[in-house]
Amino acid sequence: MGKETRLALIVPAAGSGERLGKKIPKPYLTISGKTILEHTLRKFSPLPELEEVVVSTSPEYRERTERILDELFPDKSTRVVQGGAERQDSIRNALNTLSERVGLVAVHDAVRPFIETSFIRLCIEEADSRGAAIIAVPAKDTIKVSDPSGCIQSTPDRKNLWQAQTPQIFKVSVLRKAYEAALEENVLGTDDASLVERIGEPVYLIEGNRENFKITYPLDLRLAEWLLDEAAR
Repeated sequence: MGKETRLALIVPAAGSGERLGKKIPKPYLTISGKTILEHTLRKFSPLPELEEVVVSTSPEYRERTERILDELFPDKSTRVVQGGAERQDSIRNALNTLSERVGLVAVHDAVRPFIETSFIRLCIEEADSRGAAIIAVPAKDTIKVSDPSGCIQSTPDRKNLWQAQTPQIFKVSVLRKAYEAALEENVLGTDDASLVERIGEPVYLIEGNRENFKITYPLDLRLAEWLLDEAAR
């Protein structure tokens, strides 16, 4: 990565705990004495090229998030912005605050605390040289395509299928262009890479590992608790 290229990190943390059956939003659940958000952010703290960190969240968690950022990134430019109705809105709000100093932006799910810093570095290098890169793993299950009635229409070749993860890292100019197009055309993407793909920009895959799962359901939370408790021993 070129010395002149600086990195910003955006973490959308406005999600609810509904699918986990919790009243507290997922990023603010505590495991091993720290919130999931803290466990996640710590994986990015060793990166010397990281210059700005922006977390989008709900107003009631603003002060708590500011304290977390001050503790983890005392020498970085950090800020908390308003989360939106959709994840895409939250990321757009954060993207609009980035300074002109940064050349790359990483978007990472607040509830993926098991990303390895080594994979983040590989993704940074690929995005810096080629414009856009994401962490992903090969699909392990057979995938079916169905019609609205539930009738199977096709079975894609699994060797060409990947499960997207985060971080997803882009040149800032590329992601801004993708978000502007999505806003103009009223498009809601399933991830940031899909928005970049829509404007014809290539996005490259970095193979990660399955430990980088997203905490979504109760089983995910139990597994995360076990893994983080084991790491703390």
